[in-house]
This record gives sequence, C-alpha cells and structure tokens, in this order.
Amino acid sequence: MSQTMTGARMVVEALRDQGVDTVFGYPGGAVLPIYDEIFQQNDIQHILVRHEQGAVHMAEGYARSTGKPGVVLVTSGPGATNAVTGMTDALMDSIPLVVLSGQVPTFMIGTDAFQEADTVGITRPCTKHNWLVKDTDTLAATIHRAFDVATMGRPGPVLVDIPKDVQFATGTYTPPAVPAEAARKAPPPDREAIARLVNLIEQAERPIIYSGGGIINSGPEASRLLREFADGAGFPITSTLMGLGCYPASGKNWLGMLGMHGLYEANMAMHGCDLMINLGARFDDRITGRVADFSPGSIKAHVDIDRSSINKVIRVDVPIVGDVGEVLAELLAQWTARGRRTNSEAVGRWWIQIKEWQARDCLAYRKSEKVIKPQYALERLEALTRDRDRYITTEVGQHQMWAAQYLKYDEPNRWMTSGGLGTMGYGLPASIGVQVAHPEALVINVAGDASWLMNMQEMGTAIQFRAPVKQFILNNERLGMVRQWQQLLHGERYSQSWSESLPDFVKLAEAFGCRGRQVRDPAELDDAIREMLEYDGPFILDVLVEKHENCLPMIPSGKPHNEMLLSDSEAAEDIGSAINAGGAVLV
Repeated sequence: MSQTMTGARMVVEALRDQGVDTVFGYPGGAVLPIYDEIFQQNDIQHILVRHEQGAVHMAEGYARSTGKPGVVLVTSGPGATNAVTGMTDALMDSIPLVVLSGQVPTFMIGTDAFQEADTVGITRPCTKHNWLVKDTDTLAATIHRAFDVATMGRPGPVLVDIPKDVQFATGTYTPPAVPAEAARKAPPPDREAIARLVNLIEQAERPIIYSGGGIINSGPEASRLLREFADGAGFPITSTLMGLGCYPASGKNWLGMLGMHGLYEANMAMHGCDLMINLGARFDDRITGRVADFSPGSIKAHVDIDRSSINKVIRVDVPIVGDVGEVLAELLAQWTARGRRTNSEAVGRWWIQIKEWQARDCLAYRKSEKVIKPQYALERLEALTRDRDRYITTEVGQHQMWAAQYLKYDEPNRWMTSGGLGTMGYGLPASIGVQVAHPEALVINVAGDASWLMNMQEMGTAIQFRAPVKQFILNNERLGMVRQWQQLLHGERYSQSWSESLPDFVKLAEAFGCRGRQVRDPAELDDAIREMLEYDGPFILDVLVEKHENCLPMIPSGKPHNEMLLSDSEAAEDIGSAINAGGAVLV
C-alpha cells in the first residue's frame, strides 16, 4: 500500500523492498537525511569505506560473488566523481550496481553551489542509465526502475541523483510493481537459429566452445547447462578472463583461458577450429588479437543478451540474441530430441591435435631455490587453498594474469577481477565486498605492490568491519606489466616503472591493526601462506618475487592466435624483428 514519508525514508524503504542487505558508502552533507534514516533501522548494513572508488569496487565484489546488484551511497560533487572509475569498471564488465548520489537542493542546481557537480552529465557515459529526481513523489518508482535496469538484459551500473530538498520533502511511497526477484531476462531466443546451430554441432569436425562472463551473469543454472553441453558433446571449451569458473578447471574438456596471456592450446584451438560457439562473450580485443586473422576458418555462432554486441567486432554466421542460460536450455532440448549426435570420429582426431598442443606445457617456467618466482607463489597458494571455500580477487597487472593461469576455478562467482577497464586498485576493496557477502569464506586478493597501494586505505574498512581478507602481494618493486612492455618494446628503457620508496608492508599491517609477514625464501613460502590462512583477521603477506619475470605465454598486440610467444627469447626475437622491419606493434 502507498504511504506518505520523506524522500530520505523512501530511499531506505525502496532498498528494503528490493531485498538489499548491504550498502557501501561514505556520508556527506548532501546525503545526511538518508544517513539519518539508515541510523534508525537495522535491516540494512552500511559499510563505511575510506574512499568512494573503494565503495564501488566493494559493491562490484559483492555483486559478482552473489549475483545480486551491489548498492552504493555517496554524497554530491567529489563523492559522485570519485565513484566514476568504479562505475566505468562495472559497465565494461557487466556488473549490476545501483549508485545513489546526493545532490545540492533543486533550487541551487546550476549555481555552482558548494559540492555541486553535473553528476548526471558526468556519469551518462559510464552507466546504463541515470536519473536526476526533482519530485519526491517519483523517487520510489525511480529507485525501483533503477534496480530493473541494472539487472535486466546485460547487467551494469545505474545512478540515481537525489537533491537534498527531495530527501527532506514528503511524498507518496509506492512499492515495486513486481517482486524484487522477478525474472528480468531477455525475450525468448530464436528457436530456428538454435536449430541451425544444432545442425552445425552435429557436423563439426574441429569445434570449440568460447565461454564468457555472460554465463556467470545468467546464474548458476547456465553454468550447469554449459557443463552438460560441453561434456555431453565432448567439445573442448575455453573461457575469457571474466568467464573463469563457468566451466570447471578440473573438467575433462577444459583448455584454460584464451587471449593475450591465455594458454597455447586454447589459442591454437581457437585459431584452428571449424565451428566456434561463443556463449556470453563480446569478442574483446584482448581475446581476438588481430581481428582480420581471428579464427579465420571457422563458422561462428554468437549467443549474447546484448543485441548491440553481435557483429560489433566479429561478423558471425549464427547470431542468437538471448539470455545464455535460456539459449543453452533450448539448445540442449533440441539437440537431445535429435539424439545428441556429433561427428565423434572427427572430434576425436581434433582432440589428438589439442593433446599435442597441451604437451608443450606453455606454463612451464624456470624454477629457483634462491628467489620466489611469482608462478611458484601462485602454485603454492593453489595447492594450500584448493580444498577451501575460496574466493579470489585481483588487482591489475602481471599478477592478475598469473592468477588466471595458475589458480583453478571450479565454480562460477569465485573469481573477481577488473577485465575490460583494467582498474588498478580494484582488488583490495573488491575482496572486502566479497567477504561481507560471504563472511565464513576464505577471500584472497592476489595483488601487485603498485596496484595494491592505489586503494590501500581500505584496510581500515576491513579492520573496522572485521573482514578477514587476505592480501597476497607479489612484490617485484616494479609496475610489472609496464616494465615488461618497456623491455620488449622500448629498448629496456624503464621509464617510471619502478618504486624506490615502497612502504614496509609488515609495519603497514601493524599500523592498521592487523598482521603482516614478509617472505623472500622459497623454502619459507608454505609456512608464510599457512600463517596467513590460519590468522583469523585481515593479513598482508608481502611475497618478494623475481623482479624481472615476464608474464608468458603472450600474443603480441596485432598478432593472430597462432603467433604466441612462449619464452623470453622468443619475445625478444619477435618484437625486435617487427621493430627492425618497421612493423606496427601495439600495446
């Protein structure tokens, strides 16, 4: 039933009706009426962050690990502008967020009032949609609409800008027209297009399934259906960075991640396949390499909930617009009705070729008894945590790619990273958001020293809210990925890619009120990891690793999938010859 209340109370009521249990935010003058209402209730937990960018990344971690929209509350002006990076990150990676921002009173908009900014104008390019609410009577309906838009179709962030006088004024609150958990899916998929795909599945000799984050966004059932399809057909399957976990890494058909730092066998199979089935991925440039040579001999099917993503980068032969879970259900129904046939003899020969590529062991590296190699650090982290209820977040850089290569993800929603935007500073706050959503789980942020420092202040949030997040820092005293490209492309001129004044991370941990440890000897690494895992609060483990290790394999930008670099000597030779020949080499 409709009720009369202030706009500030409407905000809290709307969040409650939408099933929200947690809000990440930072107060300021333009949102104090809302914070006063938050104080007077106990249904919604508020997490006080140290910076608004951290609030949005926490909400991303919460959303990615639960499948529910994350909610952020910030004040006007700098509060809203500080949230822009996080919203852009969420837009690129299809993470559902509802950001509520305060605004100066309506009669002061346009006067350059204190802490005024054109929040709607600033955030228009980095949200699915945004609203400036000038009438309290429309506030509740706008918030409910915001949740619908954030979660329907391809998920993403939305923003509702609420002037302070609208929060103080009285209006009529209307509950959501439909239950908060009602399905917000795409229209039913094209059954005829799916039938064409079934025909291709039956005939394919060298198929590959190319899975993406859309499967995870669709929900657990989509991941289950994907496994049923891949295992039933016996087709090899690979994934984007955002799709890791949608098919288990322990699954018999798993080839590993593909793309710029993907596995050799995954990239070679993508290049050589005759049928590519893209399920919930958007042909990102880190995946395709040189577009003109991407999977040149294949028939391509593309399933995506976002109609605008189809044929935007790669022209496909079988476009299917729809929720990937619903498409997989229909695909399995039709394929099963026809006897689940495949060209098994040809697919068997295809697997023989793939096994030959796998035999190259593209993740092999030169081990050391004197210095901790970053790959070894992640191998040991995997070995000591694989049986735990584990969630992984990352910062951005070499460590991120190594975490994708060496850690194994058997379930969806267990891997949180910044893919499309590549946002340094993402991982620490994201780990807190995950931990808040899963208080009993083990949450580990795999970080680099440079990236971790960008939002290090959020350790205060972890301490205040007793979030026992583990910070696993691979410390090479470098901006590792920048340094790698400078080595390969810029004559080893390391311009501003090293740190001469890093903090003592152990003392930093103590200053925040948690525990830390530094380890540099490979023989002591296991003991250090165990100490981190056994400690019942936040922990910073500073792992001093080889400073100049390169992240391989690698497809140099502008190259096709079958021209991967598997060793440093290959990288130097290939890049050097391209430069000498006057070729274009892109980062």
